[in-house]
Amino acid sequence: MAPSLAGRRPGPNRHVLAWLTCAALLVARPTFGQTMTDVLSFLLTNRSIATDDFVRDVAAAAATRDAISTFLLTELGTLPVSSSAGGFTYRLEPALGTTLRSSASFGPFFTERSLTVGARQVSLGLGFRHARFVDIDGRNLRDGTLVATASRLQSERDPFDTETLALDLSTDTMSLQANVGVTDRLDVGAVLPFIRLRLDGERVDTYRGRRAIQALASGTTSGFGDVVVRAKYNVVRRGASGVAFGAEAKLPTGDEQNLLGSGTTTISPSAIFSLERARAAVHGTVGYSVGGVSRETHVLGAGTFVATPRLTLVGELVGRRLASVGRLVQTTAPHPTLANVLTLRLSTADQATTRLVALAGLKWNLNSTWLLNLNVLRPLTDAGLTSSWTPAITIDRSFGR
Repeated sequence: MAPSLAGRRPGPNRHVLAWLTCAALLVARPTFGQTMTDVLSFLLTNRSIATDDFVRDVAAAAATRDAISTFLLTELGTLPVSSSAGGFTYRLEPALGTTLRSSASFGPFFTERSLTVGARQVSLGLGFRHARFVDIDGRNLRDGTLVATASRLQSERDPFDTETLALDLSTDTMSLQANVGVTDRLDVGAVLPFIRLRLDGERVDTYRGRRAIQALASGTTSGFGDVVVRAKYNVVRRGASGVAFGAEAKLPTGDEQNLLGSGTTTISPSAIFSLERARAAVHGTVGYSVGGVSRETHVLGAGTFVATPRLTLVGELVGRRLASVGRLVQTTAPHPTLANVLTLRLSTADQATTRLVALAGLKWNLNSTWLLNLNVLRPLTDAGLTSSWTPAITIDRSFGR
C-alpha cells in the first residue's frame, strides 16, 4: 500500500532531495547547436518534482511544447504586409489614352480591397514588425507564474511543491513584398519574410517556499519564413467599389525545427468586397485556409477615410477561427505511489479557438509614388500567444504609372 500523507505535511523525501540538488546550483543548460524546439523541450522536461509517472510527464511536456510552437507559428502568420493592391491603384481611361488613379484612398493594411493595381503597374514594399509576447492563453508568460508541474495534498488547496516557467519570447519580422498588375483586373504578388526569433527561459522549483532554479535556456535564430504567393481577380467594378476573388499559398520554406515555418503548404481562397465613396470606404475579406498549423476561417473588415489627398486613416478588425490549435489547460491526476497526493500538469486540450485583433494606422504619401504605412496592432482576445501593442512600419513604392 502506498504511504498516506493525509493529515500531515510530507517529511524529508524525494522532494527535499530534488530541492537540495537545485540548491547546490547544479543548473542544467542546453548544449550548443540545438534548435529552438530543443530549447523549449529542455525547459519543459527538465523536472525535479518526482511524479513517478514518466509517460504522463513526457506526454504533457510534449503537448505544451507543441502548443507554444503552434501558437508562435499562428502569430507569425499575421505578417506586417500591405494588401495586394498596394497603396496606388490605376485604371486605363480609353477616352484619354492614359492611366488615372482609380481611388483617392490608399486602402487598408491587411484587409484586401477589390481594386487591383492596374495593368503593367508594379508595387514594391519593405515592412518591419516587432512583437514581444506577454501572455499565453490568458496566463502571464514572463513573470514566472506559469505552473508547469505541481504536487498538492487532496486536503489542501495550495501545492507544497511547484515548478514554474518564465519565457521571454520576441520576434522581429522584415518582409519584402512585390505586386504586379497583369491586366486591369488581375494582380499577382509574393511576400518574402525574414524572421529573427529570440527565446530566454527559466524553470524554477519552489518547495515549501524555498525557491531554486532548475534550468536556464536561451536561443536566437533567424532566417526566411514561409514565402507567400498570391493572386486576385476583380470580377465586378463600379468605380472604386466592387467584388474580387483572391487566392494565397504559403510555401514551407521556413525552418520548422527553429519555429520559422509551418513545414506544410497552406492554401487560402477568399472573397473580397469594397464599397467606396469620395472620401470614405469600407472593405471586407472572407476566406478559408487548409494546410499549415490548422484549418482556419478568417474574416477581415476595414474602414478608410481620406483626410487629405496625401493622407489616409485606417481602422481594421481581423478575426480568425482556428479549428485545431487548442488551448493550454491544467490537468490533475492522483500520484501513482503516494496516497492523497495529486499531481498537476500543464497540458493542452484540442478545441477550436477564436482570435480577434484591432489595428489602427495611417498611410502617408511622402512624395510622388512613395507611401509610408504606420500602424499598431492590439489583440482583443487572450487565445494563444498575445503581445501588448505591436507596431509595424512599411515603405511602398509604385512603378509604371
